[in-house]
Amino acid sequence: MQIQLVRHATLRVEYAGQTFLVDPMFSSKGELPAVPNTPNQRPNPGVELPISVEEVLAGVDAVLVTHTHFDHLDEAAIRLLPKHLPVFCQPPDREKLVQHGLEQVIAIEEAYTWQGIHLHRTGGQHGTGEIGQQMGQVSGFVLQRAGEQTLYVAGDTIWCEEVEQAIAEYRPDTIVVFAGAARFLTGDPITMTKEDIVHVANAVPDSRILVAHMETWNHCLLSRRELNECLQEKQLSGRVHVPQDGEIISFQ
Repeated sequence: MQIQLVRHATLRVEYAGQTFLVDPMFSSKGELPAVPNTPNQRPNPGVELPISVEEVLAGVDAVLVTHTHFDHLDEAAIRLLPKHLPVFCQPPDREKLVQHGLEQVIAIEEAYTWQGIHLHRTGGQHGTGEIGQQMGQVSGFVLQRAGEQTLYVAGDTIWCEEVEQAIAEYRPDTIVVFAGAARFLTGDPITMTKEDIVHVANAVPDSRILVAHMETWNHCLLSRRELNECLQEKQLSGRVHVPQDGEIISFQ
């Protein structure tokens, strides 16, 4: 298994001989407006793609969309994605993706098997209280195949009962969490904080954790430096990796 953090939530995942593209967002630096009613009002994304769109798309066999907020699927990606690729998503997003001209949209209610790979959809909470409700439904996905490691991409969620249940049920070897502690001017964070990541690490002492969704979007306030300092203090640096944009991590 090999995972490349492209930028923000966009990942290239090579798994069981297939290459998945997760949450494609291809906009150029500063092309999109800041999320309103949030701190740090600067245009998005805050950094350029570390590689070309052509390199991101090279060899992709399928696309995995955790949800359709525009930092996970933007207009540039909709325009540039090959329309014939299978696109796996949560049920509420199927019709929207079909309307974008994607030809093979597969909504996963609970589980789906493709190319011998079992994809299980998991739940999450994109924040708390009224804000969490307004953010709408989000999903994560677990990839499993006999003889392969189990991968859990948690999606845009805080530490919550749904994440805890997914970890307990699937016992993933590797977990990708979306962090940044994104927040609005009021309310709690809507993506994982450093404390949430410590919770994840403590829940699965034998798993490796990759942290994405960092230092790209204007309301993601947790920096890599602050997170790494926390991980070092908690003696988790050996298991929790905070990759740079473009970095490739291989697992034996």
